[in-house]
Amino acid sequence: MKLTRSLAATAGLSLLLAGIAACDTESPSESTAAGASAPAKQLTFGLANQQESVTFPAALAKGAKAKADELGIKLVALDSQGDQQKQASQMQDLIAQKVDGILLVPLSPGPGQALVDQAAAANIPVGTVHGYVGANRDVESPYDKLKFIVTENERGAGQTAGDLAVKEVPGGKVAVITGAPGFDENTTRVEKFKAALDAKGGYQIVATQPGGWTKQDGQSACQNILAATPDLALIYAISDDMAVGCAAAVKSANSKAKIIGVGGSEAGIAAVKDGTLVGTVCYKPYDSGEMAVQLLHDAVTGKLSGAPKTTFYDTPGVTKANVDSCTPQW
Repeated sequence: MKLTRSLAATAGLSLLLAGIAACDTESPSESTAAGASAPAKQLTFGLANQQESVTFPAALAKGAKAKADELGIKLVALDSQGDQQKQASQMQDLIAQKVDGILLVPLSPGPGQALVDQAAAANIPVGTVHGYVGANRDVESPYDKLKFIVTENERGAGQTAGDLAVKEVPGGKVAVITGAPGFDENTTRVEKFKAALDAKGGYQIVATQPGGWTKQDGQSACQNILAATPDLALIYAISDDMAVGCAAAVKSANSKAKIIGVGGSEAGIAAVKDGTLVGTVCYKPYDSGEMAVQLLHDAVTGKLSGAPKTTFYDTPGVTKANVDSCTPQW
């Protein structure tokens, strides 16, 4: 009898403990729901681009989109179509949307500064790509309301082009084809090119004409120069498109002038491969777009802090000997 009562008591205690355990134990779904942290907010970045009908900024946008997708960022890409007022309006739209950060591809340094000021006033981090902002400001000393600059080293590209020139052409008369009037590249891509020729000696720059950044205008400018100076030894066009146009003019005039461009574009690299150009400088807009999104992400998430800095990506010189090292990105 004592044994029976003891077993019953033991059984009752076991049932009581089991009941308590059942009350204290949540289902797996309940436990996950209670203990899980809220999903991280998806970041939204704006890209205020220059003109995506032009291959360079279009490639930049593709690189930015690829990196944004990789990082899980929503990218709102806007195309100003080369219109300063439209870019200003688009920046204001991005600010009104309260995006988490903005990448600006500035059309002009002065107006660009005002756009950065507006974003900074709204506490939205801004970085510039393929350009800088601030009147009378050098790219290597970024405007203090920026988080960073990602761009090409334009002066360095001029130096690289000059180094190619003195290697490929022993001396003689030289023509320089600049872009459209008003662009800083007309100075920055030319300064150290001229310095390289001066350091070597034996070169004479006899003409400088704008080529409007296009193949057609570059061809026209070179035709005019070759008509006046048929014994031209070298043409330095500060973009591949203009350089390819100059190549057509050189062929038409039966000139022996050598041509060097800047950009590493698809047309430029093809021209280096077939010997139409003796060299170019390899720019990488797709890479710059990727780099800019990564830096903006780092700025927004606190991984990038301190005074703004300029990041230059590598822009090597390219000749027929190493042309395969430059894969065109635009």
